[in-house]
Parts: sequence; structure tokens; C-alpha cells
Amino acid sequence: MARDYYGTLGVSQDATPEELKRAYRKLARELHPDVNPDEQAQARFREVTAAYEVLSDPQKRKIVDLGGDPLGSGSGGGGAGMRDPFGGAGFGLGDIMDAFFGAATGGGGGRGPRSRVQPGSDALLRMELTLDECLTGVSREITVDTAVLCDQCQGGGCAPGTTTQQCDTCHGRGEIQSVQRSFLGQVVTARPCPVCRGYGEVIPEPCQQCSGDGRIRARRTITVQIPAGVADGMRVRLASQGEVGPGGGPAGDLYVEVDELQHDTFEREGANLHGTLRIPVTTAALGAVLQLKTLDGTEELRIEPGTQPNTELVLTGRGMPKLRSSGRVDGRGDMYVHLQVEVPTKLDPKQADLLRELAALRGEEEPELASTNGRGHGGLFSRLRNNRR
Repeated sequence: MARDYYGTLGVSQDATPEELKRAYRKLARELHPDVNPDEQAQARFREVTAAYEVLSDPQKRKIVDLGGDPLGSGSGGGGAGMRDPFGGAGFGLGDIMDAFFGAATGGGGGRGPRSRVQPGSDALLRMELTLDECLTGVSREITVDTAVLCDQCQGGGCAPGTTTQQCDTCHGRGEIQSVQRSFLGQVVTARPCPVCRGYGEVIPEPCQQCSGDGRIRARRTITVQIPAGVADGMRVRLASQGEVGPGGGPAGDLYVEVDELQHDTFEREGANLHGTLRIPVTTAALGAVLQLKTLDGTEELRIEPGTQPNTELVLTGRGMPKLRSSGRVDGRGDMYVHLQVEVPTKLDPKQADLLRELAALRGEEEPELASTNGRGHGGLFSRLRNNRR
């Protein structure tokens, strides 16, 4: 009669591969010879292993489902027809855990040697720019001190005419394994080879210029194109202008960060500019046309008669370029001119007489006090009081 492989593992005939794996893992923990030295447990372990081997193979499982026995009648519960699905002799419980959980359990899964060629790091450089330079953009030469490719070994790290050799300690694997036995069984651990540092090869004769690193530090001058519209804190990326990687690996990027200097006249708010213009009280009262100096040149600014303090005038399109994420300029912001009316503090007798004459003509010799009935205009004090509500 064909053996009941499903019953041996304690699963149903429609069990998934994951359910088969969990069932075998549970039984292996209980029956493995390193954990349970009882002869009956060892025999049971061989049966469980044989059952898992059969059911984890789609072709053999199909034979079982059709009523056959892929191991035949002479193989028993663990005879010559059965092989160890995890490698045969020397297999321990630690290897079971590693097979199911990977290197996290300490098993030597074998990651192989790592490459000497590694990508380089990015570099950062700060550049001070005036507001005028941020407006128009600028092309500037900068000096950087980074790792560059060694021109003697071209990144290989070996002296001219020599090559790398396989590490005699790890035999090119890049790691060494150690086997320990515990109450759970045999545990295999792996760590980078201390001789080759995980590369699997050594450099018998390092390059004298780079000492085998494949790169050297050098100072060089490059040209940076800063686009119009950049602002404080923005970064311009120069691809592959950063640090060359170990072993002559690809260079990282160089980032130039903008440090925008404070302007004497204007304050920046995104793409808009703000400036304060002080005008005398006579200009605010009579109006005028002024020539305002901007970042682009001179603009005509019209002050309407009767302009009040803190009036805000807008010059459309006279702000900073709007820099899009793609690096293209999409229009410009506005310039806001904030007017401050300056009241004279020192008057000579003639000026004082003229102001008194003006006050008399306007009926402003004395400010009116607020009325008590709450009706009418109520004078200056009333207006101030109403504005505070």
C-alpha cells in the first residue's frame, strides 16, 4: 500500500506549499536527532523528511494524488530511496532554521564577495549670490576639492603591470564561515573575511599614487550655470561632478546651494519684491510722478494726489523670475512699493506760517473733539475711536 504522506505531515490533501513548510518545520523542531536522541524520534524524523521531500516536489506530489508512491515499496520510511532535501550528512537544526528564515538566524547563506567598485558620494558647495544675480542668473567658475579617478591605475588599485589575486583565506568567497553546536543543533555563521575585507581578492602590489583605493583627491575648476530666478537655499545639481567612488566607481553629484545676500532696498518674498518709499507730506497731498530705481533700471511711479500713509502700489511683472521645477522661467512676480509719508519735525518760522495759513484755509486750526450724543461726524477723536472698534 502507498504511504500516507499527508498524514505523516498532519496536513490535508489540498495543503498549500506554505502549509507543508510550516508543518514540516514544526515536526523537525520536535524530532531532529540533535534535539530528540530517541531512536523512535529519529525514525519518525526520517519519515517526516521523506514525506516533505515528496510533497514539496510537484511531480512526486501528483503521483501521490493519483494513488501511487514515488519512493516505491523498497524505500521504507527513510531508506536508500530518500535523500536529505537540505544537503544530507551534517545537517542540523540550525540549517533548518536558516533554510526557512535565511541569514537572520545565523546561517551561512553565502552572500558572495562584494565589489571593489562602489558609487561615490555627493558633494555640497555653497555660493553667495546678490539679488541682482538671482534675477538674471550667472555663470561662475568654482574650485572644488573632491576625489577623482587615479590616473596611474585607472581605478583598479594595482601597480602598473600587476593584477589582483584571489584571497587565500576565504578562497574568493569574501566571507569565512564558522560552525558552532548548541542545544538547538549546528549553527553556521558567516562574517566578512578580515584579510580581503569581503572583496574575495587582494592587491599584492597597490598603486603607489592612490594606495590601492583607485582614487585620489585633487582640486579642479568647473563652470556652474546658475539659472535666473534661484532663491536662497535652492540647489543646482551638477551630475557626476561629486566624489569618485572607491575602486574608480561612478562619481556622485555636486550640489551648489544658493546663499542669497540681503539687498539694501528690496526684500524678497518668493517671486515678489517689497520695498519702502518715503515721500514728503507735500508729495502725498499734491501727487507726483517719480522715477523709481528698480533691479531692471528705472520705472515711472505715479503718486496720486491725497495719497494716504501706508498706501501700497504694485508694479506688475517687475519682481523676480518664477523658476519652475524643470528649471524654466515662467513669468515674473510683482514689485510692491509701500509708501511712508514723512511729517516734518523741524520748521523754520516761514514754513510754520505757511502751514498755519493752510490750516486756516482748510479750517483745521484746532482738532474737533468727539460729540457726546454719538450723532454726526463727531470730529477727529471720534473717527479714531471708531477705527479701533
